[in-house]
Amino acid sequence: MSPDQIFVLALVLVVFVLFFKEIFPPEVTALGASAALLATGIISTDEFLKVFSSAAPITIAMMFILSAALERTGVIAGLGDWLRLRARGSYMRAMILMMGTGIVTSAFMNNTPVVVLLTPVMIAVAGSVGAAPSRFLIPLSFAAIFGGTLTVIGTSTNVLMSTVATEAGQPAIGMFEMTGPGLIFAACGAFYMIFAGRYLLPDRVSLAAAVGRETRRQFMARVLVPAGSKYIGKTVDQMRSGIGVSRVIDVIRAEVSLRHELAQTILQPGDRVVVKADEGDFLKLGSDGQIRFRDLSGAGIEAVTAETSQRMEASVGPESPFVGQRLRDLRLRRKYGVYVVAVHSGGQNAGHGAEDIVLNFGDTLLLEGPAEGMNRLLADGGIVNLSAPQAVELRRGRAWIAVLSILSVVVLAAFDVMPIAGLAVIAAVAVMMTRCVDPDEAFGSIDWRILFLIFGMLGLSKGLENTGVITMAVEWSEAHMAGSGPIVLLAFVYILTSILTEFLSNNAVAVLVGPLAINVAVHLGYDPRAFIMAVMFAASASFATPIGYQTNTFVYGAGGYKFRDFVVVGVPLNILFAVLAIVFLPMFFPF
Repeated sequence: MSPDQIFVLALVLVVFVLFFKEIFPPEVTALGASAALLATGIISTDEFLKVFSSAAPITIAMMFILSAALERTGVIAGLGDWLRLRARGSYMRAMILMMGTGIVTSAFMNNTPVVVLLTPVMIAVAGSVGAAPSRFLIPLSFAAIFGGTLTVIGTSTNVLMSTVATEAGQPAIGMFEMTGPGLIFAACGAFYMIFAGRYLLPDRVSLAAAVGRETRRQFMARVLVPAGSKYIGKTVDQMRSGIGVSRVIDVIRAEVSLRHELAQTILQPGDRVVVKADEGDFLKLGSDGQIRFRDLSGAGIEAVTAETSQRMEASVGPESPFVGQRLRDLRLRRKYGVYVVAVHSGGQNAGHGAEDIVLNFGDTLLLEGPAEGMNRLLADGGIVNLSAPQAVELRRGRAWIAVLSILSVVVLAAFDVMPIAGLAVIAAVAVMMTRCVDPDEAFGSIDWRILFLIFGMLGLSKGLENTGVITMAVEWSEAHMAGSGPIVLLAFVYILTSILTEFLSNNAVAVLVGPLAINVAVHLGYDPRAFIMAVMFAASASFATPIGYQTNTFVYGAGGYKFRDFVVVGVPLNILFAVLAIVFLPMFFPF
């Protein structure tokens, strides 16, 4: 091997390790790989800039906007209301309706917002049928993955594989080209989850239940320790006992929170103490928001304000500015008057020391604070309310425009009127100009991290091509697998892609394995279509870990799951899908 080939292979190994270890965000790792190739001259600047003209990222970005329009006009909320109304009272009926709704919806819009919007609905449905939310959320994620395999716009991986195919000299993937085998996959997957997988699902306690909920109405009050107070020089616990409240949440001294040092804090004049108490602990709540404690004159404190305290479970959304930040750096108390009671991150519940956790997509927070602060926090878009479906102003009168726009993309692309990228751009502009979704919301809905991950991986793929590594891998495969037959090669491609997808980004795996599979098939004299489809299906079919697919990551925290829950439910499904791929793909796409 030449020095360039050795360098590129070593770079691929480093990229895999960094993806797995999550030392950097995946998009940073991918761009870093392209930067290394640029610095060494393995790819030129012009070659790298050409990846920005790829059809896949543009199409994916426009589909995010169309999905946002469906969300803003209440299409998904309407489906959620319909599901909640008809599923009440029966676990089996709720499961069947949820699987059907998730599959059909995810076939025509990005599946991540489908799962994000339906998660609070399914948590409410779970309560109505007497089941834990964990009995629904993994199936919801899997249903969205099933639906994504039905059309080329169902998931970003499908769009990307279409571009990979065209760049390798193959025809683009048609809108419904994979629908036949996709329906078999979806039907078998849904049957497995409804009649077998549901018995493997765990009963996990939600974060709020693990911490405990109060049965009586609670108030959060801010009180001042004035000069001359009998509590000056006393501990926080002595003050709590003296004024008869259930809990002291915080002590604020000169705008600095001392909530992490409450046990050691000695009260001083001017301290503002945030306390929590039942209704009976307050004499009355005045119409002006003022409160009076029993025997206020001798209490040694001055009442400031009191508000009804609320608890809310919330999850860090896919576009949240909280991703990558330490909890303490968010300053939720100062901005919203909201306190973090506990965090579910990485499969573990954290209370003490939670402020130092670096938040990731899908982490769940148990928040406590006044309703006004909670509403402002939700409005700012950092979190998704899991306690109840979030009420937002929906533009239901424009729903028909959003639905018509995405149906136009589907139908016109199916008849090859125009490439999907062009149709998606036209439709995205149409929903913005008709105010189905505001431009700020539309562009804010685009997951730029996915796009830059694709750009970076396309640069790395170009480096593999320029150095002859792909050619070398094809020659090795030809020498060792030529006599094995196409079925063995198809099985190898599917299983390799499936395993890698469980631990790495599905888009990254598609970019790396796709060109290799196509070239090997061509050199061995096989029609590469079945192999293209194998990579596409396997890159989406991530069931055995919570880190291989975004929807799995989201429900991981929302359902209070452990890592092994996905292994137990997902591994049999992975094996089932591998068998289905080996049996049915050659029937639809002969070698």
